[in-house]
Amino acid sequence: MVGMRTSRSSRAAVTAGDVFTLIRSGDGTTTRTRIGHATDLSRTAVAARVAALQDAGLVLERAEAASSPGRPAAGLTVNPGAGVVLAAAIGRSRTQLGVCNLAGDLLAMCSVDQEIGVGPDELMPTVVQTLDALLEECGHRRDEVRGVGMSIPGTADPERVCTLDSPAISGWDGVPLTPFLRTVTNAPVLLDNDANVIVLAERRGQRDRFEDMLLIKASTGLGAGIVAGGALQRGKRGAAGEFGHTKVEAAAGISCRCGDTGCLEAVASGWALVRELRDHGRHVAHLRDVVELALSGDAEARRLIRDSGRHVGEVLAGAVNLLNPEALVVAGDMAGAYDLFVAGLRESVYGNATALATRELRILPSTHGEKSSVVGSATLILDHVLSAEAIDAAL
Repeated sequence: MVGMRTSRSSRAAVTAGDVFTLIRSGDGTTTRTRIGHATDLSRTAVAARVAALQDAGLVLERAEAASSPGRPAAGLTVNPGAGVVLAAAIGRSRTQLGVCNLAGDLLAMCSVDQEIGVGPDELMPTVVQTLDALLEECGHRRDEVRGVGMSIPGTADPERVCTLDSPAISGWDGVPLTPFLRTVTNAPVLLDNDANVIVLAERRGQRDRFEDMLLIKASTGLGAGIVAGGALQRGKRGAAGEFGHTKVEAAAGISCRCGDTGCLEAVASGWALVRELRDHGRHVAHLRDVVELALSGDAEARRLIRDSGRHVGEVLAGAVNLLNPEALVVAGDMAGAYDLFVAGLRESVYGNATALATRELRILPSTHGEKSSVVGSATLILDHVLSAEAIDAAL
C-alpha cells in the first residue's frame, strides 16, 4: 500500500471503485489516512467513498493495534462474505471445481473424473450440478454468486467463452460454455488457458513481487503462463505459452495428439509417459499413476519423469534467454514428483541458457499445489467482478 497512487489524474476522478481496489490490494491494514495519501482525496471524500463501500457490504472495518499512544487507526479490508465465485478447471481426464469467497479462499472443492474425449454436452451438465451442490454445501445461495471463472488446457476465446484450439479436449472448440451455467447463475463467466490462471493465482499470493515470471504447467499436456513487466502476456490470439508443440530432435518422427509429428509433447507430456509405460506392459491410466510409481521407487517411471524435465528444459532454455524471468514456477501433476522432474529441468535450462539469464533465476513449485487451477480460475473472475469499474457499476 505504501507509495501506491491511483491512475486518475484528478481528485474528483477517484471513485469508490478505485478506493476498493486500494483496499483489496492491501493486507488488511489499509486506513483512511493511507487512502488519502495514495489518492490525494480529502478526508471527507475518503469517508464518503468508504461509506458507500460499507453500505454495499463490500468493506469491513476493524481496529488496528496502535503503534504509538492514542486511539488506534481503523483498518479497512474486503468483506470476504459479501458473495462467492464459482471456479471450474476443466482438464482432459479430470475437472476440478470449487467455491471461493471474495478473498479468494476456497470454501469447498471437489474433483470429477471423466472419460478422455468427453464433450461439453456430456460433461458440462455434471459440472453445473456439482457446482450447485458445492454451493449448497458451503451454505450459500445462487443469488450470492458474483461470477464464474473457468480454465481449459488450450487457447480460449474470451468473447465467446469457448476454446479456439485445444487438442487436449477435442470436440470443445467453438462451443460457448456460458449457456450451460445459466441454470445456476446469470453472473459473468470468464474463460482462460489453464497455465494463465495459475499465474494469476501465483501473482495474488506471496509471489506478487516477481515482475517477470515463467510458469509451466506440466500435466497431461504442456503449457506456460508468462508474466513480463508485471503483466500477464496472452499474445495476439491468446496462444502465448503453447510451447508443448515446439519441434524437438528427441521427438523426430513420433506422432503427437495434435496430428503432427516431432512435438515436445510427444516425448515429455503426461500422455506420452503413460503411452511409454503402457507400451512396456505397465497398467497406468494417467500421469498421476506414473508419479505414484516414481514416488514408490519404480526405476522406469523415475527415469521417464526426469527425462521429461530434461526435454522441457531444452525448450525452456530459449524462453529463459528471451524473457530473462526471475522465477520459473512448476505446476501441474508432474509437480507431484517435483524433485525428479526439476532435476532434469535444471540440467537442461542451466546447461543451455546463458549464464547471465540464469544467474538469479529461481526454480520453484507452485504455491497452491493441486488446488492451483481452481484458485487461479477463481482469481480470474474475482479480478473482473471486483475491478474498480465493476464496483462502480454495482454501486
